[in-house]
Amino acid sequence: MQKKKYYSLLKCNFIYFYILFGRLLVHLHRMNEKKRITFIVNPISGTHGKDAIPDMIASEIDAQRFDVTIRLTEHAGHAASIARECADNGADIVVAVGGDGTVNEVARSLTHTDTALGIVPCGSGNGLARHLCLPLNPRKALGVINRGVVESFDYGVINGLPFFCTCGMGFDAFISLKFAEAGKRGPLTYIENVLKEGLKYKPETYEVTDDTGARSYKAFLIACANASQYGNNAYIAPNATMKDGMMDVIIMEPFTALEAPQISIDLMNIFSLYQYDLRDVSGAIFSSVVPPINFMMAKALTRLLGKPPMIVGPGVRTGLNIRMEIHNQLGADLVAGAVAALDKYPTPIIMIDMG
Repeated sequence: MQKKKYYSLLKCNFIYFYILFGRLLVHLHRMNEKKRITFIVNPISGTHGKDAIPDMIASEIDAQRFDVTIRLTEHAGHAASIARECADNGADIVVAVGGDGTVNEVARSLTHTDTALGIVPCGSGNGLARHLCLPLNPRKALGVINRGVVESFDYGVINGLPFFCTCGMGFDAFISLKFAEAGKRGPLTYIENVLKEGLKYKPETYEVTDDTGARSYKAFLIACANASQYGNNAYIAPNATMKDGMMDVIIMEPFTALEAPQISIDLMNIFSLYQYDLRDVSGAIFSSVVPPINFMMAKALTRLLGKPPMIVGPGVRTGLNIRMEIHNQLGADLVAGAVAALDKYPTPIIMIDMG
């Protein structure tokens, strides 16, 4: 009886070892296989052409590890259908080469699949890529993909559709529509629409429901932020994270042109506090991480100084010699601070940004 028990135990262990060994062989076989990766390129995203992207992919992606396919989108929604097809066919990675719109299309088709999302940011704002601290240089972004590190992130849903960065209602959505309808892309187009349409927009009333119940708000905009920024380092929810299972909701109350004089008075009081004479001010330069208030600040500064200010953002010529490989990774607030520092102090200057 004792031998039988011993034999059964040995037999059981042998079967268990055989199963483990079989799994190990399958795992090693999979490790030796090339990963299938598809790049979905939106040729009209952003402000630059994508003609050089296919050759860059061919030269930078590790051919020993990846079996590469490149697809070009032909119309709105095409990236989503290509990504869905890739996931259904068992692709390991699908890479969105474009802006946040392309990334959103690709990502929504990959949720709850075994296919990973990659990003090569080539858009106007690149909000999700910036939040994830991905390189904005396409060649360096391809280097990140070569490393093959995969993470899981949260996403939100609106009207049955997933979103990954931010989702806005009110003025936020209104400006996004105007931006989409504009004949040209880029941050200057966005700023132009904000300044032109801001004073015309009429706030609406919204009902917001959470764990504590429902409340009504009259709001200029409501932003739901899964990530921290809109794009171009314009932060709407600086503390947002994509790994906490929570959505940051920002409600901006209405303001009108009548408030510009009050802002002017507040600015004048600041000048008085530091004993500056407004007659000595030859111009103004400012940056804002909340684009919708740019037009109000511009109006207030124009009223105070008698001349319009420069609004710092990507594409604005500052006259500064910025020694960075990717200029648009520099925060606009640091540019504005550098201009002020250069006016007040001799070089060299060390600026410390406290957030």
